[in-house]
Amino acid sequence: MPTNEEITRHHNPNPSENPWVNGPPAPETVTIVPYNPEWPRRYHALSAEIRTALGDAALSIEHIGSTSIKGLAAKDVIDINLTVADPRDEDVYVPPLERLGYVLTVREPSFHEHRCLRLAVPRVNLHVYGPDCPEIIRVRMFRDWLRAHSEDRALYEDAKRAAIPGGGHVMDYNARKQKTIREIYDRLFRAAGMM
Repeated sequence: MPTNEEITRHHNPNPSENPWVNGPPAPETVTIVPYNPEWPRRYHALSAEIRTALGDAALSIEHIGSTSIKGLAAKDVIDINLTVADPRDEDVYVPPLERLGYVLTVREPSFHEHRCLRLAVPRVNLHVYGPDCPEIIRVRMFRDWLRAHSEDRALYEDAKRAAIPGGGHVMDYNARKQKTIREIYDRLFRAAGMM
């Protein structure tokens, strides 16, 4: 089980590490749409496909990110956390997911051995981690906090909308909302007695 220190530590990407498997994706226009009640149903269908494809190799599958938070405007992209025994053992899970149309796009050994696969239609970011990974706990806590705290949900939505101008890569958009995300994390960690 990760320690509070591991869970509350903010991740700063390793500048010497190139996480892109086939190079970074092309810049795309970030569009925020109103909350769609179809998102949870879409997640359930996707998770059932993943569970069928991976069987016991899928230790857990969880809906995360903005589309998992009722009432929050978001990019029309379903984010999913998949836990496997060892993310480095890609032969166990990548080929079955490729048969479903997923493409391995990110490999980050320095960030909890994170892998990310992308599905084009419907748009999905499938994040892969190992058991007891602090990032799984962090994103779950963030999701659950925003579900329960409308003022921070509105703050986060405002930050998302403010991050759109400027265009560029999705990673640029993510960087522009980072300050607000960290403020919310610090607030929820303090409330949980972890800081």
